[in-house]
Amino acid sequence: MVPPPAQAESFESSIVTMFRQEWALAGRDRTLRSIAIVDEESTNQYLYPEFMLFKKLFEDHGIETVIADPADLELRSDTLWHGDVSIDLVYNRLTDFLLESKTNNRLLQAYLADATVLTPHPEAHALYADKRNLVLLSSEAHLLRLGVPEDIRRILLAGIPHTEQVHRDKADRLWSQRKGLFFKPAAGYGGRAAYRGDKLTRRVWEEILAGEYVAQALIAPGLRVLDDNEAPQVLKFDLRNYVYIKDRPPTSAPPAAVLLRFIPARRTTPYYESSAVAMGFG
Repeated sequence: MVPPPAQAESFESSIVTMFRQEWALAGRDRTLRSIAIVDEESTNQYLYPEFMLFKKLFEDHGIETVIADPADLELRSDTLWHGDVSIDLVYNRLTDFLLESKTNNRLLQAYLADATVLTPHPEAHALYADKRNLVLLSSEAHLLRLGVPEDIRRILLAGIPHTEQVHRDKADRLWSQRKGLFFKPAAGYGGRAAYRGDKLTRRVWEEILAGEYVAQALIAPGLRVLDDNEAPQVLKFDLRNYVYIKDRPPTSAPPAAVLLRFIPARRTTPYYESSAVAMGFG
């Protein structure tokens, strides 16, 4: 379904408004003038066409925009630069969420020096995307200790599959229960290095035990049947909720760019995540 033009324009304007809101929440009191959309080898990325769409969107709203590799950025005189363009805000599309790679050091230094507004930033990942948070949010005992109201507890416990952190001292139990579990790296994304328990080999199991993983109750995916009077197609799907709170302190809700890490609609593995908690890093 194609939305009517007025609805599409309103949606596009709301995206730009989110980035301007991030700029203002970072304490900047002048107009947002420039954005860098940053990813490694950006022109070779599968979603490079999406980067181009965002570039045009921002420029249509009067914001100078570049698509850049992190290595192309420079920190000079407390300002982040791409060539001769000073960068007000970085729309971060990197999957090095904590900026640990050497190639991302300039961006990390700019973030720590408050020389640019980075969205999303490492703190956002820790708050909204690290899957170890789901251990707390799917445990009634933890929620009670945190003083979470009963109505909120019911929503969280009904919507988030039970999750626990993988440790070697749990290895025998988790292995015996593996057919009902899905194993995910705590800082993973896009389904990478995530495994259905019933597909595990001993070699992969050892890798999981040596890494930072969570085990989550396996939830069967939703299904839709497309019937065109020939052979019907059965397709898996999931639903994700994205929320942006306009009037908030900087860390009370996900940054704009967290909400704009689009995920392809296709899903080949049955799992469920609460997007209001795990927020799109996948």
